[in-house]
Amino acid sequence: MKLKLNNYICELEDKIKNNKIDKVLDEEVLRTIQFFQHERFVHLLVTVFVGISCILFLLGTLQFGLFGLLILFIITLLLFIPYIFHYYYLENGTQKLYDLYFEIEKKIK
Repeated sequence: MKLKLNNYICELEDKIKNNKIDKVLDEEVLRTIQFFQHERFVHLLVTVFVGISCILFLLGTLQFGLFGLLILFIITLLLFIPYIFHYYYLENGTQKLYDLYFEIEKKIK
């Protein structure tokens, strides 16, 4: 997903730079933003679920002292950290698409 988002941003920046802007591009960007918003929402849900699981496993480990919960905590923590970075990239990429869309809107009018 990172690669798709990055490629699309580069493609849009190139079209804006070369002044290849039309009404079809405007609608395409809106549709693509919707797809990335959906992707971002799904990743937000997964990130929140993994984060809550991580916290619950840590609290369970501290409360009950079970080694199995400590292993689950470590596994979820190792999943949680990359999810945070991935969600951060999706969020910033979608914000960049908003900026590019507004730039396209200005050039159309």
